[in-house]
Amino acid sequence: MASMKPAPTTAAHPAAILAIILVGYFMILLDNSVIFTALPNLQAELQLSTGELSWVQDAYTLVFGGLLLLGARAGDLLGRRRVFVFGLVVFSLASLLIGLAPAGWWAITGRAVQGIGAAIVAPASLSLLTASFPEGGERTRAVALYGATAGIGASLGLVIGGALAHWISWRAGFFVNVPIGAAMIALAPRFLPETGRAHGRFDVFGALTATLGVGALVFGIINTADAGWDSPVTTLAVSAGVVLLIVFVLIERKAAQPIMPLRLFASRRRAGAYVARFLYLGAMIGFFFFTTQFLQEVLGFDPLQAGLGFLPMTAVNFAVAMSIPRLIRRMPGSVALLAGILTTLAGMFWLSRAGVDSSYWTGVALPMVLIGAGQGLAFAPLTSFGIIGAPASDAGAASGLVNTFHQVGTCLGLGIAVAAAAAAHAGGSAAAHLAGQVSVALTTGSVLLLLSLAVTAALILPADLAAHRTTTPRTPVPVPQAEPVG
Repeated sequence: MASMKPAPTTAAHPAAILAIILVGYFMILLDNSVIFTALPNLQAELQLSTGELSWVQDAYTLVFGGLLLLGARAGDLLGRRRVFVFGLVVFSLASLLIGLAPAGWWAITGRAVQGIGAAIVAPASLSLLTASFPEGGERTRAVALYGATAGIGASLGLVIGGALAHWISWRAGFFVNVPIGAAMIALAPRFLPETGRAHGRFDVFGALTATLGVGALVFGIINTADAGWDSPVTTLAVSAGVVLLIVFVLIERKAAQPIMPLRLFASRRRAGAYVARFLYLGAMIGFFFFTTQFLQEVLGFDPLQAGLGFLPMTAVNFAVAMSIPRLIRRMPGSVALLAGILTTLAGMFWLSRAGVDSSYWTGVALPMVLIGAGQGLAFAPLTSFGIIGAPASDAGAASGLVNTFHQVGTCLGLGIAVAAAAAAHAGGSAAAHLAGQVSVALTTGSVLLLLSLAVTAALILPADLAAHRTTTPRTPVPVPQAEPVG
């Protein structure tokens, strides 16, 4: 049994604490997308194949997602502020190395190391947030801002990445992390509270089987883009991934101190939030990856114009996300989540119809408005439902699972979208062929969103409505109910 100190009831410097946590989290999410608008320039300079180009993204999300549970456990055992700062150091140094990359293998390796730092920072940031803000309206607002950061970080990264790639170089998108990281590393020990250190050990075998299992599965899916589903390499990789993930679950069932306590899935709301987040992010990563290529290679935008092309989504996302704390005082959080996924689905399907003759405003910008509104509605409830009601001893693991399903969803989602696009048969010019691939990829994303909608309606909505009926009308719902470890 872990021993722990009681969590603080109030934050000594709430504004500074929230700013440091959100800037650190924003920085790692920024690098999920800052690379997208710079992909054509990066591919040309480092002479990467399509498969290698996808691994520039997947190396980051794969390691990030695979090690998140271990990163969450590290925060419980070593102290969350301590591991938060260490993660920022790793992430910032890796960003510097990527910016200096002379070849593709260097950039891909640097992205993997960057993923290690992100896997440490992300769960520690959410756990520090819940430890620093007392349950109720204050924490609801903090979690809403955290959820908004998840959506805005991705879309704003496209604008920043496009501007830097156009004016300076794709490398500048990584160099910019160095001074930001250094500032957070200096400020964190001064303002962030240190949490208690639990007694226990790391579930190393669980972390290894989870990471290798997801990695094999993603590799197999990406390999279909070149070799097809009937390739022996594809079959072997996918089979190995499934077996390793089954072994991971078996390890977690028997581990004394698992990195993924299976009891967290006993709650329909938490389990539904993890799966819905996985599917939602699987759809969104394909949207970012393929839409930026559509803007540049079909509509003829330069990297800066492509980045600015996402502003309709970013602006609406921010406005809607800021209204979430007020909305969830008036309705169950599951209703806002359901509306968010449905709105995103409408925008994604509309965008999937764009072709070589489409205009930016009617074919891309208007669908992006719907996607941005949907993201603004969906992310905060998805975050809250992922940690709501978790026992105090499992608060760190619950935070880790929120980010794990976020990142593994993006990793597998990109693999599925790339494989689906490769199977598209579109003739004509190069632009027409790419437009056909984008249409197939975004249609695939629409299917994933439809599945996310079904999971939300079946698991989260009934349980949340039942819980909502037992609360007073003015009680914020959903609000994380567990006191964090530490």
